[in-house]
Amino acid sequence: MLSTCIIPPRGYNALMKYMDDKNKNIVIRRLKLIEGQVRGLQKMVENDTYCIDIITQTSAVKQGLSNVEDLLLENHLGHCVHHQMKSGQVARAREEIVKVYKLKRK
Repeated sequence: MLSTCIIPPRGYNALMKYMDDKNKNIVIRRLKLIEGQVRGLQKMVENDTYCIDIITQTSAVKQGLSNVEDLLLENHLGHCVHHQMKSGQVARAREEIVKVYKLKRK
């Protein structure tokens, strides 16, 4: 049985479920779209497509990744950090919020 989210010191813990199935499916679907865009970019370069058209597509890929990042951060705050606060680990939750803030500023 999968446990609720407990923030690991670093990395993935196979026993924990960090994202509900609905959000996971949304993220996976978006990543597959991005994968298709990147493959399209490769073909554009191979076919000597006009540079501005390639740059336009790279911007779309960056925006797609930014949207995925937003979903992941929202999930982290709404699920993992919320769980930490409910379980009385306010200092740890605060640290995670600061990490999210710093990651988003990069």
